[in-house]
Amino acid sequence: MATPDSLRNHLTALLNWQDAHVDFDTAVKGLPPRLRGVQPPGLPYSAWQLVEHLRLAQWDILDFCVDPAYRAPKWPEAYWPKSPAPPTPKAWQQSIAAVRADRRSFERLLTDPALDLFAQIPHGEGQTYLREFLLVADHNAFHVGQILVVRRLLGAWG
Repeated sequence: MATPDSLRNHLTALLNWQDAHVDFDTAVKGLPPRLRGVQPPGLPYSAWQLVEHLRLAQWDILDFCVDPAYRAPKWPEAYWPKSPAPPTPKAWQQSIAAVRADRRSFERLLTDPALDLFAQIPHGEGQTYLREFLLVADHNAFHVGQILVVRRLLGAWG
């Protein structure tokens, strides 16, 4: 089945959407380094843990979509950083850059007319490419919202 260009355009926009909520780039912009590893009272995660989890999960979904030899990492250990704080001062920016790079890779897949979004992923268990694109957009939106909650509780938003 041919995927309509309009659907591809909507899905690409969904990965960067700012209409219904704050986007990833805005959510992480300007968070002071001293707050990146702080877990607010009552929450089990810091902004760093959320950013890194988002990166790891998004990369995993992308890898599943493109690698016929895909092997799922161990849940939950491989999807969440152990430390609430970034391991190095550069880790924060590297993780953000990786989220952006993988998002661009998803956009390239979405705009590839040779990819049937309704097709099942050959090495999957019935998942379609469309399902995986929606999954990454939904997952990212959820965790971006959590980043904003962390920032608000730390007094670093609005």
